[in-house]
Amino acid sequence: MPVNVVFCTVAALCTVAGGLGGGPETQMTYAERLGWPRGTRAVIFHVDDAGMSYDSNMGTIRALEGVATSLSIMMPCPWVPHVAAYLKDHPQADAGIHLTLTAEWKSYRWGPVAGPSVVPGLVDPQGYLWQRVADVVRHATAEEFEREIRAQIDKALAMGLVPTHLDSHMGTCFQAPFIEAYVKVGIEKKIPVLMFGGHMQHVGAEAGDFKPLLHVLADRVWKAGLPVIDDLVTQPTDAKEYEQRKRQLLQLLGGLKPGVTQIIVHCTAPTEAFAHISGTGNAREAELRLMLDPDIRAFLRDREIVLTTWRELKSRREAAGS
Repeated sequence: MPVNVVFCTVAALCTVAGGLGGGPETQMTYAERLGWPRGTRAVIFHVDDAGMSYDSNMGTIRALEGVATSLSIMMPCPWVPHVAAYLKDHPQADAGIHLTLTAEWKSYRWGPVAGPSVVPGLVDPQGYLWQRVADVVRHATAEEFEREIRAQIDKALAMGLVPTHLDSHMGTCFQAPFIEAYVKVGIEKKIPVLMFGGHMQHVGAEAGDFKPLLHVLADRVWKAGLPVIDDLVTQPTDAKEYEQRKRQLLQLLGGLKPGVTQIIVHCTAPTEAFAHISGTGNAREAELRLMLDPDIRAFLRDREIVLTTWRELKSRREAAGS
């Protein structure tokens, strides 16, 4: 399922942002603040949904052989041990936690890591995580949300995973009741969180009137010593045919503004079983093909677009100091 970042209501986010000491949008990109030369366009090709299924894992692993630079893991899902074993053998892989508060598919579901009795508002009558973000907001408290994301982080650490970052499955962490805990936990644990506060060339259309408030939250994250990115692309292409998908991605890359941009992809190597999870197998396989396409790699090289990772962003943020 494509990630759609769902933003907070103005009143609620004002409450969250109160006292955080934001200010006008800086003219420097976060790429510059992280030490890249002025005008640098840096890209994270980020593969979501590792751990969801065997097919998702294999697509993720193959994508990392191409231009994909980062991934994040859905800790409540049953195929996490498989991707964890891969990461044990590839410790330099850029692997974060895809904080997961929903189980969106019809016949393939999962429950909270903390357990239904600990976070009752996060589960539906069958004991699974809610399918829709709106239901999570309707039923769960901020305290339950925080318990669950802490449980997911603790599970990762117990498995020997050291997350390079935190981000949000289906944008749930960006909902008004939860965004404060999302930022707070990342800062407390010194784990970078997906937060955008630059020009927001692409995600700004989704942010709308909330852009100034997101700048405030980004400022808080930056001042806490964690990196921030300039922009997020949640759906790089929506075409049906592969060649059209490629043209759309090349057009997107060619038009990027300077700064750090994360582009989200969902890469899957679908077997027959994946059709019983989701009807998105063809689209996810196409995104895998894009990550492996030599024309994409050549375009990045020719346009001097830098590929980066959350691990590098954290290192650069530490070097940048206060």
